[in-house]
Order: sequence, then structure tokens, then C-alpha cells
Amino acid sequence: MTRIIPLHPARAARAPADEAALSFTTPPPLSLYIHFPWCVRKCPYCDFNSHTVRDSIPEAVYIEALIADLESALPDIWGRRIQTVFIGGGTPSLMSAEGLDRLLTAVRMRTHLSPDAEITLEANPGTVEAARFAGFRDAGVNRLSIGVQSFNDAHLAALGRIHDHAEARRAIDLALHTFERVNVDLMYALPQQTLDQALLDLRTAEASGVTHLSCYHLTLEPNTPFAAAPPALPDDDVSADMQEAIEAALADAGFQHYETSAFAKPGQRCQHNLNYWQFGDYLGIGAGAHGKLSFHDRIRRDMRQRHPNAYLEAAASRHFIQESREVGAAELPFEFMMNAARLNDGFHIDLFGRHTSLPPDRLLPDLLAAREDGLLTLDAGLVKPTLRGRRFLNELLQRFLD
Repeated sequence: MTRIIPLHPARAARAPADEAALSFTTPPPLSLYIHFPWCVRKCPYCDFNSHTVRDSIPEAVYIEALIADLESALPDIWGRRIQTVFIGGGTPSLMSAEGLDRLLTAVRMRTHLSPDAEITLEANPGTVEAARFAGFRDAGVNRLSIGVQSFNDAHLAALGRIHDHAEARRAIDLALHTFERVNVDLMYALPQQTLDQALLDLRTAEASGVTHLSCYHLTLEPNTPFAAAPPALPDDDVSADMQEAIEAALADAGFQHYETSAFAKPGQRCQHNLNYWQFGDYLGIGAGAHGKLSFHDRIRRDMRQRHPNAYLEAAASRHFIQESREVGAAELPFEFMMNAARLNDGFHIDLFGRHTSLPPDRLLPDLLAAREDGLLTLDAGLVKPTLRGRRFLNELLQRFLD
């Protein structure tokens, strides 16, 4: 790759936004995200588009709507190969194996789905859902992501989870015997959690044999019960100790810390999420699903009808998109860095050019300023966040706001 030579400050000034025109010859890699919006119970910390099941899930009608949504989007992705599929929620493992098979069959019949595509399904522990694992595998799922969060029953109760530690362990064991790849989600800095308890959760997950872990700091998101009535959480110093101890323990266990919250054994990184973080394209279908697509002269972000009822009603007219906007050239440095800065191994500045169609030099002024502040390194075109940049990611990203 071409060695990037820092420009003279006078030449490195950002061009006015209206002078930049997007022009893609080859679009970024494409993924498909499918949203399933129902849960058995809404957790008090969750701000995702998820809705408690009242009576029953209208599975057949919803799958019909998903297929219609996909068909309506085909002109936007025609001829492009889908590299990964991620079915998230909500709790998509509440879907029947037969319903999932019908959905994935429809995807294969209507799109250029890569024969070796990574297909991930999110699941929550529980005997009823675990019994469906074999059916999910037969439908084409080759990666399962289990939302365990903790193995401590008191902490699970505080988080509003409906499973206990025994169900979590059974679900992991069954998943490892059923799927090629398994991820476990853990949370730390939980209500009244100690450092030793956080590390015990981690050791339990690591000892299970899973090859990918996602470790998230519990945050109080707006418009959630936890935000309205905050529980007693560990202070910032204890939370920072937890984060450092988790990173050190997983490094000792052979896990690569490749993204802010993601740890994987060699060869086990999540390809779908990597496409997000490398500013790839993704079509999002389902209630409230977000998407980002590149065309020959623009980048567009869409959001589907958010409420499940509104989404199902949209199926009649096939007007599924609730909001749509073009991403202007002036926004792209921040949009790109908001994703790529999460990659601990960094990225080559040429990636910015390929996935935004803007000259890589467009990113240089802010990169140089962030380097001066010790937030990242820039060497032969390789951009890599420093430890300080990873710890203060928002401070790093602010450098790229237009």
C-alpha cells in the first residue's frame, strides 16, 4: 500500500463540504441484518427496539412482512453479494425453527448470499429455546450469540433476566455441541457487583470453551427504567479496574481484543460486526432495523417502521422505510471513525477512501491533531488508537466532528 506522507498544515486544510462529490466504482462489502422485535420480558437496562410478548407472536405474518421488505429492497442491492447475516432483537430464538428456515430460504432464493456466509442468531438461555438449537443449525445458522450477561443469580435478577446460572450453562453446553461458533455476551459493572464477582463471571464463560466473548460495561441508557431509577452501581474506579482485569485475563487465556468490547480466539472474529466497524454496507430489514447502503454517487441511511404493528401494516403498501437520509461528505469522517476507531488493531487510511469514496487525505488533518493529543498513532498509513484513545473514545471521536 502507498505510504501516507503527512501534508503541510497549509495543504492539509479540509476542503469545503460542497466541493466533495461521492463516486463509488466498487461499493463496500454488504451484510444483511434482520430484526426480530419481541422478548419474553423487557430488561430494565435495555434501550433496543424490543417489545414484551403479550399473548403470542405473529410469527407467520411477521416473516411474510420480512420477505416483502427484502423484496422491496432488492433494487438497492441488485447484483451485490451478501457476505454475512445477523438475526438480532429482541429475542429471535423465540422464532420456531420452521419459521427461521422459511426466512433464510427466502433470503437464499432472492439474493446473492455467499455460500460460506457467516449467519448469526441471537439467543437467550432457557430450556424451550435451547431445544430449538438443532433446528436453527439445520436452517443454516452457523454462529450463535447467547445473551448470558452474568452467571450470578442475584445479578441476573437485578438485571431483570428470566434465566438463572444453571440454564445459562446448559444453553452454552448445548450450543457448543450444535454450532460451529458460539459467542457469549457478558456485562460488568452490574448493580453491587465486586471485582471478584466480575472476574468469576469471566472465568466461568472462558472455561466453558466458547471462542468469542463480548464484554459490555452496563450503561444507564435514556428512557429506560434503570435511567429513571438508577440502581447502585460500582464507581468509576472500580469499573475501570474491572475493565482492565477482564482485558488482562482474556489476553492470558489466548483471546485477541480486537474491538472495544469484543474478544476472540484466533480465526473466530465476528465477520458481521467487523463489516460494521470497517464502515461496510448493510441492509436492515424488520421493525426498527437500520441500514446503510452505498450507491454510485451517495450513501444512504434508512430506518424501518419502528413499532411492530406499524411495520406489519406497512407490508400492504410495501412502504417499510420510516426515515431515510443521505450522509453528506462533511459527515463521513465522523461516521467512518465512529466505527473504525473501535478496532484495536487499527485500519489503513486507504480504507477510508475505499468505503467513503473520498480522498484519504480528507481524514489527515484530524488524524494528525488526534496523534498530537496522544489518542492514536499514524505510521505508514496505519491508524491505530492508543490505550488512551480506547479509554476515551468519545474524546477521540470529537476530533472528527465537522
